[in-house]
Amino acid sequence: MGALGVLGWLLLLLLQVVPWVTGACPCIPKSFGQDSIVCVCNATYCDTLDPVVLPARGTYVKYESSKAGKRLERSEGSFQHSLHAPGLLLTLNVSALYQRLKGFGGSLSDSAALNILALSRPAQDQLLRSYFSESGIEYNLLRLPMACSDFSTHPYSYDDVPNDYELKHFRLAEEDVTMKIPLLHRASAMSKRPLSLIASPWTTPAWMKSNGDVRGKGTLKGQAGDKYHKTWANYFIKFLDEYAKHNVTFWAVTAQNEPLAALLTPPQFPTIAFTAASQRDFVVHDLGPALARSAHRTRLIIMDDQRIHLPHWAKVVLGNATAARYAAGVGIHWYLDSIVPASCLDATHKLFPDHFLLYTEACSGVLTLRFSVSLGCWERGVHYSHSILTV
Repeated sequence: MGALGVLGWLLLLLLQVVPWVTGACPCIPKSFGQDSIVCVCNATYCDTLDPVVLPARGTYVKYESSKAGKRLERSEGSFQHSLHAPGLLLTLNVSALYQRLKGFGGSLSDSAALNILALSRPAQDQLLRSYFSESGIEYNLLRLPMACSDFSTHPYSYDDVPNDYELKHFRLAEEDVTMKIPLLHRASAMSKRPLSLIASPWTTPAWMKSNGDVRGKGTLKGQAGDKYHKTWANYFIKFLDEYAKHNVTFWAVTAQNEPLAALLTPPQFPTIAFTAASQRDFVVHDLGPALARSAHRTRLIIMDDQRIHLPHWAKVVLGNATAARYAAGVGIHWYLDSIVPASCLDATHKLFPDHFLLYTEACSGVLTLRFSVSLGCWERGVHYSHSILTV
């Protein structure tokens, strides 16, 4: 899940009808050229919002961000009761309910943790407050890789001892213990409500993979129900157990990050490939039962890949009654959204209305010529916002 676009936050704030109370710190704008304007946040100053409360009946509060440089600029107003009032007329039918929002958030990858911890301690606190506290945008969802990802400085797993089918040598990495877990505790302490954490594996240990390397193209050895698949399922439980020892619990795990992207990603990326059928069988025979037997109340999310695979992937996995019982929802990434209409989400929901659809990863700038960080880029904000408004 990537950072939210400013228009997306405008939508969220309007839906909650957030008023402004005295005490918030205004945005100090800094330009990075053209339409790229950000609000200054450093060790001594950061813009803030006031806590969410309902306004008086018949009134509203509007927050506006603009290409010209406004950033969540607040204004108030009253609803007009006359149908002949000039301007925009909005009609709200409160009896018609559509999507229910789980929340908004981002990813705590190794690279995110490294960049946060590279700041001074006061700047770290300002940044975390901006994301997680009532004076910020109140992220409530966080996705964490299980061991390394393509946002790690080196490839690693939690058990690199060959043929350790009982996972006796399973250990969390230094990245977990010294970086991600402490940051999770600090973020949780700043948040008014519990954070919903999602864990996603990029790869198995090398000795479980067909290519013998955590990086590159490969599949889990063997077939569903065998010792490799049982061990891999228990690897999930070990991960949840070890994080629980640090007082960190997970709302959900995904069965695999981008299971079909393993066929396309560069050779240095940590990946493992599944088809819809092989994921179904893994869920039915191994991962589903392992989670059900465990002490954890952690939900299972399938697919965790591009929506171009819907509704086919859901039909194959959730079409199996046993897999459907173990799975709670479908994870979706956004990178190919421009080539497949959002109607595939509607079709999937109609087929499986009891399973949620959740966008679990988004990162603007990946499929463009301007791949590097572009501070304050309005175009990227619009990209995020368009996705939020249309799905």
